[in-house]
Amino acid sequence: MRPFWLQQALDSAQEAMCPPLQGDARCDVCIVGGGYTGLWTALMLKEAVPALDIVLIEADICGAGASGRNGGCVLSWSAKYFTLERLFGVAEAVRLVRESERSIGEIGAFCTANGIDCDYRLDGTLYTATNAAQVGATDAVVAALERKGINSFSRLPLDQVQRLAGSARHLEGWFSPAAATVQPGKLVRGLRRVALQRGVRIFEGTAMTGLEHGAPVQVRTAHGTVRADRVVLGLNAWMARAFPQFERSVAIVSSDMVITEPCPELLGQIGLDSGISVLDSRIFVHYYHNTSDGRLMLGKGGNTFAYGGRMLPVFDQPSPYRPLLHESLGGFFPALAEVPLAASWNGPSDRSVTGLPFFGKLDGQGNVFYGFGYSGSGVGPCHMGGQILSSLALGLDNPWTRSPLVKGPLGLFPPEPIRYLGSLMVRNAIRRKERAEDHGLRPRRLDVRLARFAAAAGKADKG
Repeated sequence: MRPFWLQQALDSAQEAMCPPLQGDARCDVCIVGGGYTGLWTALMLKEAVPALDIVLIEADICGAGASGRNGGCVLSWSAKYFTLERLFGVAEAVRLVRESERSIGEIGAFCTANGIDCDYRLDGTLYTATNAAQVGATDAVVAALERKGINSFSRLPLDQVQRLAGSARHLEGWFSPAAATVQPGKLVRGLRRVALQRGVRIFEGTAMTGLEHGAPVQVRTAHGTVRADRVVLGLNAWMARAFPQFERSVAIVSSDMVITEPCPELLGQIGLDSGISVLDSRIFVHYYHNTSDGRLMLGKGGNTFAYGGRMLPVFDQPSPYRPLLHESLGGFFPALAEVPLAASWNGPSDRSVTGLPFFGKLDGQGNVFYGFGYSGSGVGPCHMGGQILSSLALGLDNPWTRSPLVKGPLGLFPPEPIRYLGSLMVRNAIRRKERAEDHGLRPRRLDVRLARFAAAAGKADKG
């Protein structure tokens, strides 16, 4: 199954698949994974050293993973400020918030400069409350950002919130102009096109079957071997399956989405006439935005959990939560309740313990680098990931290679089956808690306590 975004991008571009690797190849840098992380890394390496010979291998086609099936919300790390400060200190937290906002603009500038038509719209984001219990949830982090001189959010009057969000369900809202939306499939396929134009050798349909440390490193595939001076692993949710040492570094959980058939007149009537993204204050948030072709996309994270980091068949199928998402869509927008859904889909998100990605050197080797754990909010931060991984591969000494983000995973989940059973317990507690709050009831004390395990790293699954 191709998720809606990726299929739409493939239909519009009609590009030929890059051939799989047949035989052996030699290169300066081999990148494993053809999503945002791998492609941004390749492009930044080429920008720094155009003569580098770069080979990129992808098990399916570029964008078939999370990069071609996410919600298309290009967000900063502002809402994660408390986690950043707790883990890395004030100075690095401030720097990372600023860099995350800078990446949003740089993605748009790159697309403009290279003719990538991915419906990039720098129209901001709106963080809202949709029940009384959520009111005030954003106040503390905004106050902290204001104290540090990095706040881009402003509280809007309620009537303006409801007008921008297109729904009377919202009870308060904070707006930031530092956010964008994209058609994610068109973005990843556009990055692929530019990488090919700049001389990156891409082999699709080429899965890594093994990796042998050395000088050079040997990346094994079904029909050949890539020998490279340096290797960058951009497998994201698939890292836990490929390398057992990372099995407890992330929990694999779905984010599920639906999208309507075109209904531009209705969207105009309810006020959704820009590319603004809207996110509520749930732990596993609702997020939505309109599209340039007049559709409404709505998603929700935290649904299907995988046992032991496995890639479940359901991750590549229509969402089993389609009826629930359709009901949520109708709750936000009664006028859209009868609009047919064009598609539903889901995909695996690599949720880290902190809610932040992490980077490092595989097995302590100085020529194999990795980065993953974007936790469902990677469209913008993958651009930062490209800066980190390209800097590591080039052996640079800069703020990225000195960042504590490159120290590897900063926490581990419990071993199975505790992780899986615990994840289900926490998920179900969150559902009960938020259902009670939606009805104006006080949730059970145990559900509140269990929900704190997921809430510790801040809002999840927004991107």
